[in-house]
Amino acid sequence: MDGFQYRDAQLFCEDCSVDRIADEAGTPLYVYSKAALCSRYRDLSTAFGDVPTTVCFSVKSCSSLGVLNALGQAGSSFDVVSGGELFRVVQAGGDPARVVFAGVGKSEREIRYALEMGILMFNVESHAELKNIAGIAQSMGKIAPVALRLNPDVDPKTHRHTTTGKKENKFGLDLGRAERVVREISKMESVALLGLHAHIGSPVNSTSPYEQSLGRITGFLASNAEHCASVEYINVGGGFGLVYSEESVPAFSDYASVIVPQVKAAGKKLIIEPGRCIAGNAGILLSTVEYVKSNGEKTFVIIDTGMNDLLRPALYDAYHRIWPTHTDCPPPQMTSTAETLSRSATSVLMSADIVGPICESGDTFAKDRPLPRVYRGDRLAIFSSGAYGYSMSSCYNSRPRAAEVLVDGDAWNIIRRRETWEDLVALENT
Repeated sequence: MDGFQYRDAQLFCEDCSVDRIADEAGTPLYVYSKAALCSRYRDLSTAFGDVPTTVCFSVKSCSSLGVLNALGQAGSSFDVVSGGELFRVVQAGGDPARVVFAGVGKSEREIRYALEMGILMFNVESHAELKNIAGIAQSMGKIAPVALRLNPDVDPKTHRHTTTGKKENKFGLDLGRAERVVREISKMESVALLGLHAHIGSPVNSTSPYEQSLGRITGFLASNAEHCASVEYINVGGGFGLVYSEESVPAFSDYASVIVPQVKAAGKKLIIEPGRCIAGNAGILLSTVEYVKSNGEKTFVIIDTGMNDLLRPALYDAYHRIWPTHTDCPPPQMTSTAETLSRSATSVLMSADIVGPICESGDTFAKDRPLPRVYRGDRLAIFSSGAYGYSMSSCYNSRPRAAEVLVDGDAWNIIRRRETWEDLVALENT
């Protein structure tokens, strides 16, 4: 967990005690480490430094203005999938000219807005979308910069809901149709083909799917060289893995070792669209224990945080490490580098289902999970929640969404206030 460690039996984010933050800001509460976000971005940029690379942070993974501003200040470009995300980037101080616009269902309003703002390019997903973009650009007297999204039919061996590069997925064009489309683009006056794109899914905990996908992109480029003469960029998408538990995840340099040589050989610039690998371990979700309930042989730890706050366990059966914020038994690999907390004084571990207050059986964060014994009022940290945490949250069961905090050294700032009951109905009428 980048930016988080236990000191004197307390969990810290950088130099701030998370319990002290929660004392003031309450729970549920997302806490992000600015240092962790920026260092992961820099590490990724360095790993791909042997070829001109534009790192476009995936806004859908963590879209808070404070996070986007921090990454923009560190040098990041952005990958968006809606007009709202583009608006967020602009509000956070980002440069639209460094934005790639992806997504299979761009509306006319979104396309016009992106053209007005002068984005770097659209990732075009279909022939129908291409024609729509071309017509809108012509009506505006503009030339739309595009990259054609290819579907390379590569299996990334990830969850079925996050696989995006197989033939049965809704994303991109199969290579046969793509050949016909690039011929058509070359005749269009209001469209400029700047790139080829293929995002195969997330998280991809192996380098071989990228090698396969990129081989098909460069093969397509070579066999359609006449119609791809204007192509400057190869975009391999994102999806780089993240350690949630004990996964074996390649280093950034390992991904680069199979991507960079093919891009250099093709004589192109590279675009990557990482999200999870930058933000995932840079954020936690803090919760408070409401009740501990025994039901026969089963123990339930009921927390004030629900699936509306963090959907990943219910949607993907995703694993998140969960541990008390104050304990003499820190989870493995999270003791302070300056000290080792005594194992002789550890609490007796209990086994429990950790669940939320939502009226759904799926509102479960962990089953039969060992953790130090906890009681009402204790706080738990749900780790690796920085990506696809707050950005996927909702007000289901009419629960106001959590607050968000960004920590910078020994200071912290609320970057999104907690919603209120009044906020829930502010846009409604009787």
